[in-house]
Amino acid sequence: MPDKDLTSLTIRRPDDWHLHLRDGAMLQAVLPETARHFARAIIMPNLVPPVVTAAQAAAYRDRIMAALPDGMRFTPLMTLYLTEATDPEDVRAAHAAGIATAVKLYPAGATTNSASGVRDFEKVRPVLDVMAEIGMPLCVHGEVTDHDIDIFDREAVFIDKILKPLRKKVPDLKVVMEHVTTQDAVDYVRDSHKNMAATITTHHLIINRNHILAGGIKPHFYCLPVAKREAHRIALVQAAVSGDKRFFLGTDSAPHVDAAKLQNCGCAGIFTATNTMSCLAEVFEVAGQLKKLEAFTSINGPMFYGLPPNEATITLTKGDPVPYPDRIDTPDGPVTMFDPGFDLHWRVTG
Repeated sequence: MPDKDLTSLTIRRPDDWHLHLRDGAMLQAVLPETARHFARAIIMPNLVPPVVTAAQAAAYRDRIMAALPDGMRFTPLMTLYLTEATDPEDVRAAHAAGIATAVKLYPAGATTNSASGVRDFEKVRPVLDVMAEIGMPLCVHGEVTDHDIDIFDREAVFIDKILKPLRKKVPDLKVVMEHVTTQDAVDYVRDSHKNMAATITTHHLIINRNHILAGGIKPHFYCLPVAKREAHRIALVQAAVSGDKRFFLGTDSAPHVDAAKLQNCGCAGIFTATNTMSCLAEVFEVAGQLKKLEAFTSINGPMFYGLPPNEATITLTKGDPVPYPDRIDTPDGPVTMFDPGFDLHWRVTG
């Protein structure tokens, strides 16, 4: 049946391969928004203080599970925050014990709570060598942080100056370039023959930099990496709907209370957990590739991480526009939900 005639689609339950849950009261408020539709998620470790050791990751995982509402099933896949003082043997032990699924690389200063990140990549080489040996993926925030590099060019420069040399030195290391935003990144991943994949966010499939800046600054569209030109957004859509196993969903859903977004130096991050599946169904339907939504959300990610796809399924049904709320309330304050700028006709019904 052609996509335009589909009114119902059943797919394996999706996973989110890049998610921010925060901690404390915020964790309790936003976790159900992901667990409602997603079976698993790669959990970002950039708390304050960051999740650096196996013991810290295990404790954070316990807090997540304690916050999960009764009746919901969800598996957090923990990551370790890579620092220049990270112990390779602690990483090995965390992976062997099933505590940590991946390690996260933040170039120092690249995004929210990244001050403890890496400045000298040679200092983390022993960790990367161990990860290559045991098959543990490195999740990369792919931007340089040099102030003399234009913010719209930082992803492309990172590929040339950091990622290519790193992968030549440690060719057996599995790398996920997270939240890619450019044609440059899409082409680089496509041209890589092994051990390379990329996540694409919901919002980068929908917004370009005009959405942030044209007609006035829209702080709820501000994220890092920042959205780029329309040509880059189109390249991301083409990669996502292609079925290429190297591209899969990582929402980078990142809750910040409005008070932290709406100020002179507002936080970077877009909260998409609640309406992601509806947004994605619209994007894939417009592209005429609705039947490939399952590969992007439910198949390609587990394949790269060496995990089985979920046996459970969800069903999306097309109908009247879904009345999503503008924001969710948390004990810390309201968190505004991503507004794609068009009606969402697909809802998860089962």
